[in-house]
Amino acid sequence: MVNIVINVYFVVKVTSGQEKIVASVLQNKASKSELPIYSLVVIEGMRGYIIMEAEDELSARSFISRERNVKGILPTPLGDSELDKMIETNNTTTEINIGDVVEFSSGPFKGYKAKVLKVDNSKSEITVELMDVVVPIPITTKMNTAKVVQKVSGESGEQ
Repeated sequence: MVNIVINVYFVVKVTSGQEKIVASVLQNKASKSELPIYSLVVIEGMRGYIIMEAEDELSARSFISRERNVKGILPTPLGDSELDKMIETNNTTTEINIGDVVEFSSGPFKGYKAKVLKVDNSKSEITVELMDVVVPIPITTKMNTAKVVQKVSGESGEQ
């Protein structure tokens, strides 16, 4: 007889902006704990929540009890299809290269166009110089606030 264990994914409510810190603390606790907690996922853009994979709800609830910045667990676990949708990489931030012209779709510079000076993919940030301003100042912002309106000629765009 083979024992098949089906793991369940729970949404853990945490203090907004503290997702990575809470996940790190819980990861350390999981490595020392005997409870059947298998993984923790912080999804970019999902503020105030982390995903925890556990064997059952009782284990998950007892694991997070009395932890700082943890507010609780949502009552309904996630299905596999819901989790896949969350984890699926959205490639809405098309390849932004140095020299491209972007337009801001949100934030204080909404509607402004800018030329990309530097791209930092590890932090999902771009450094741009606003066009149509008297004094051009380099600004660093998140990639998801801008969309490419004009690609630089050539393949890489690096200078």
